[in-house]
Amino acid sequence: MIELEGVPELVDPVMVAAFEGWNDAGDAASTAVAHLDKEWKGEVFAALDAEDYYDFQVNRPTVFLEDGVRKITWPTTRLSVVRVGGDKPRDLVLVRGIEPSMRWRSFCNEILGFAHELGVELVVIMGALLGDTPHTRPVPVSGVTSDPDLARTMDLEETKYEGPTGIVGILQEACTHAGVPAVSLWAAVPHYVSQPPNPKATLALLNRLEDLIGLRIPLGDLAEDARAWQVGVDQLAAEDSEVAEYVQSLEEARDTAELPEATGEAIAREFERYLRRRDGGGPPQAGGHATEGGDAASYLRDSQGGDRTRPPKPQSRPEPEQGSGSGSGSDEENSGDSGPSDSSED
Repeated sequence: MIELEGVPELVDPVMVAAFEGWNDAGDAASTAVAHLDKEWKGEVFAALDAEDYYDFQVNRPTVFLEDGVRKITWPTTRLSVVRVGGDKPRDLVLVRGIEPSMRWRSFCNEILGFAHELGVELVVIMGALLGDTPHTRPVPVSGVTSDPDLARTMDLEETKYEGPTGIVGILQEACTHAGVPAVSLWAAVPHYVSQPPNPKATLALLNRLEDLIGLRIPLGDLAEDARAWQVGVDQLAAEDSEVAEYVQSLEEARDTAELPEATGEAIAREFERYLRRRDGGGPPQAGGHATEGGDAASYLRDSQGGDRTRPPKPQSRPEPEQGSGSGSGSDEENSGDSGPSDSSED
């Protein structure tokens, strides 16, 4: 059982998680959680034991100098608490790390143990996939869940995906079996410009998170960064007529598919978000709290015990990694690897 001494009772806590690696195209999801941690000054209160979950030949530790002393940072997953004030306070438990190399069930047990001890009411896991979506249009973000009742009450899709999955899919199912409400938010990243960072996709995930949990998030420079990113990709695409033609074909397909929605729900959501930001005043005040965590309660049994580059010319039929499909973002396991494994090191 985990004992979190010193952590105050949280107000309607929501756990928000993201993991670097296969589930994180363009580093969009992990950057979103890092943004929350930075803006609300979260303090780490626990870190999972790297020896238990990571292959250090895949995710290598890094050496650095501090006051002339050599130190090592090990790849791991860390948790922090941010206390968000305002008219409707709601605290967040942030989980950010690297997709584990092994013992995924035990890994999920630890995460769920923290969720149980902190009284978490909802787990939101963010991911990003590669898709056939144009960089010039709003980033598609899909909300999916395995819980039919949650899908109905929160206007989410009930996932029907079958196939290979990552830690996002495993953690969501672990939450379902443990009786913890869980949602996955997936941003579709253009497969022809998948190199990180992708601030436009990060911004889209945070906007969807705002809608989901009813909490206004200070966005800092993200909107400006997203505009600069799009301008940069526009310039790169304009240098190659084949890429420009391909982007235009994606735009036409996207506009045709989304024309009915553009006149209804999407506009209403954007207007409601605008009103919240206009009337909300300054960003809510927040701080962090830290303490040490122990062993997690077991919810599942582990039988084992254990610089942007130029967009490439598209082929006649682009093949996003892991079959990312049409870019609708409806299923998490369509995501491709966002880069070499060493790039995910902490």
